[in-house]
Amino acid sequence: MLTIITRGKPLAATGVRFADSTVYVALSDGAEIAVPLARFEWLAKAAPEQRARWSIEPRGYAVWWNDLDDGFEVCHLLTAPGATQRVQETCDSLKK
Repeated sequence: MLTIITRGKPLAATGVRFADSTVYVALSDGAEIAVPLARFEWLAKAAPEQRARWSIEPRGYAVWWNDLDDGFEVCHLLTAPGATQRVQETCDSLKK
């Protein structure tokens, strides 16, 4: 597990929402990651009811869908192709 530190605290997932063909993950620093749903074929194929049943792993390092037996870590979203420009700028600033 890779931990990303921002403002002296580990960056963690705090929520998930879906809109159109995008999955949004809210972060503990107030930012939100937007990633095309197509990036996660297993999630794109899931029924809306299955998508709605997510949980945040301890310390917020990942989001998990028990019904789908799959999930993703926050650190992987930060470098995912198709992540929003704001997320890429945040990642770049964390590297400095």
